[in-house]
Amino acid sequence: MSEQIIPEDGMTITRDTTLKPGVYYLPNGLHITRDGVTLDGNGALLIGDGCRGRGVSVNQRSGVTIRNLRVERFYHGIWVNAGANIRVEGCQVTRTHELAGPDVFLDVWRDRSQAYGGGIFFSGVIDSFVLSNDVQHQQNGILLYGCNRVEVAGNNASYNSGYGILLYESSDNTVEHNTADFCCRIYHYQADGERYHNGADAAGLVIMCSSSRNIIRHNRLRSGGDGVFLGGFHRDHIKVPCNDNLFEHNDGSNSPNIAFEATFSQRNIFRDNRADHCNYGFWLGYSSHTLVERNSIRGNRIAGIAIEQGHHNTISGNTFERNGAGAQLWAAAQPAFAEWFPECAESYETALIDNIFRRQEIGVHIWSERSAREPAARCHHFTLRGNAIVDNRIGVLIERARDSVAQGNRIAGNVEAGVKLVGARDVLVEGNQMDVPV
Repeated sequence: MSEQIIPEDGMTITRDTTLKPGVYYLPNGLHITRDGVTLDGNGALLIGDGCRGRGVSVNQRSGVTIRNLRVERFYHGIWVNAGANIRVEGCQVTRTHELAGPDVFLDVWRDRSQAYGGGIFFSGVIDSFVLSNDVQHQQNGILLYGCNRVEVAGNNASYNSGYGILLYESSDNTVEHNTADFCCRIYHYQADGERYHNGADAAGLVIMCSSSRNIIRHNRLRSGGDGVFLGGFHRDHIKVPCNDNLFEHNDGSNSPNIAFEATFSQRNIFRDNRADHCNYGFWLGYSSHTLVERNSIRGNRIAGIAIEQGHHNTISGNTFERNGAGAQLWAAAQPAFAEWFPECAESYETALIDNIFRRQEIGVHIWSERSAREPAARCHHFTLRGNAIVDNRIGVLIERARDSVAQGNRIAGNVEAGVKLVGARDVLVEGNQMDVPV
């Protein structure tokens, strides 16, 4: 058996080290200062002082492994900066720094220099692994800033009041088989009386600021403020889209807000996910060339999919059932971000193909908001083909849209109308299987 070391406060580790099991008060943590070192915690628990400092620090090193370690009450439990071939596995990190009380709405745009506390913090790390760690019960579980080709797999980041997992300026990573349930907070504020916001930008998975080409699959992200929160337009009006991400076989259900939110970004794919029992299944405002395919979208209070000012999107093979509305697609009379996104001044070139819309108030609602000024922004060139739109109050409602087609759909059993056109122009409705003519 290799020698087991009793760690000392502020200890520098320069060779493979196995700790002696026990509980150690180390407010200045441990520091790994040589490449190729393995630190085996062997179940030892490192305790910090008042959620300050770092439990284990690794700065500008490669080939470092940290495993089987327990850490609590630091600002960041395991902190790695500018590393390569880092491996953090089988660790338990908890009770790191957390904002006091629910009176702060989280700032998803804080960069790495102002990062919130959390269990595992990576900054500028490449070709590395975060595997099978327990990072529950704190504000944030796993934080990646400026990281590439990191595999985050098999971790449990549940019951955090902020983010289960965060990707910020991080691309080409894989996030799979993680659990980040119940990452939520309730923000309490006064505005003409006492009010609450359930969520306050907490989420199971947050993807921000030019985080692209990530693979997100087989994760449970349930009952968070959002399941997934992806944002590509900085509050200072800087375009930082998160493009070309793949979301497959994830569950973002039971959020008080949105299962999958992805805004101001392009070419993201959502396939075979579950987005049930939220306010919205998908909120994809100002997104384009997005594919939403074969997802379960059931029981959402307001809508299954909502896309404001979107274009060249495809919604295909999904099951919409018992949502307030199935798909809501619209153009605002005065788009809020027209100055920065002139290509999104209207909503257009969106296809709904081979979906099931069943038992909604409105199966598909496409509309252009009224404007006191003309010409107003319009929805145009929408295609509905091969859908089963059955047993809704209204099957399809198209208001003030133009140059669109509803063709080859099954539209039956809708109570008020199968297809209802209001102020629409050049909308072709033909070749549908309908129980009541339009």
